[in-house]
Amino acid sequence: MYQKFNMSKTWLALVIGNSRSHWGLFTDKTLIYTWDSSHVSVDVVQDVAKTGEIQKLFSGFNFSHLLVDFPRIAIASVVPKQTEIWQIYNNVKIITLDDVPLKAMYPTLGIDRAIAIYGAGNNLGFPILVIDAGTALTFTSANNNQELTGGAILPGLGLQLATLRNKTGQLPDVELPKKLPPRFAMNTDEAMQSGVIYTLIAGIKDFVENWWCDFPDGKVMMTGGDSETIHGYLRSHYPNICDPITVERNLIFWGMRELWEKGKGKRSEKRARYKNK
Repeated sequence: MYQKFNMSKTWLALVIGNSRSHWGLFTDKTLIYTWDSSHVSVDVVQDVAKTGEIQKLFSGFNFSHLLVDFPRIAIASVVPKQTEIWQIYNNVKIITLDDVPLKAMYPTLGIDRAIAIYGAGNNLGFPILVIDAGTALTFTSANNNQELTGGAILPGLGLQLATLRNKTGQLPDVELPKKLPPRFAMNTDEAMQSGVIYTLIAGIKDFVENWWCDFPDGKVMMTGGDSETIHGYLRSHYPNICDPITVERNLIFWGMRELWEKGKGKRSEKRARYKNK
């Protein structure tokens, strides 16, 4: 099916998160593939900037043949060092808060949160609440006027479990279970899982119910690497809360597509300096 796509309209969306880089391959408005990678080193980006052969980064994927040399890339990053590295590349636009047409955004709002809620609202309508279940778990809200109305940030599931392991003397390395553990556990692994999971989903329930008091007709979306797992926990324990929540792992790319269509983003002013080194 890939032969049907116009390669001249191919572009990449790169969202650089705290722990991973998230990629989306587009042809015009169509998102055709997504994947995650570790953060890319400066040496690798320098090589790509010289050769244009970004396919080297994805040689193991079955879509690498779709990438032309020096493809256009739109980048949104919450990691300043990674943002700096990618400004070497000569066909990149950096998306910042100034590019996101939402009202009342504060200067330190994460660009990933802004883009996700903008994409959600433009596709499902405002008011909208976005729950992003990644390294951190965030709540971000916007009203009918496309105005940010606030949010919250707390450690995500994996980070909470890792902190228990790393900051104590004897607690083990515990993975997230596929199903809810017993609330009152009889072993250490399940006790850690119980404590983290039940308090987190109770917190999500409280936030969502409180938000619906203010926006009874509002939509709620969940995204992020742990979104499907957490949604499953909610379905088991709080089905009335879970059912109206839409899960969309690619939500951030909805927002990137909207901004790309509007021509948002700034080309790097540092490319010439790097090129002449």
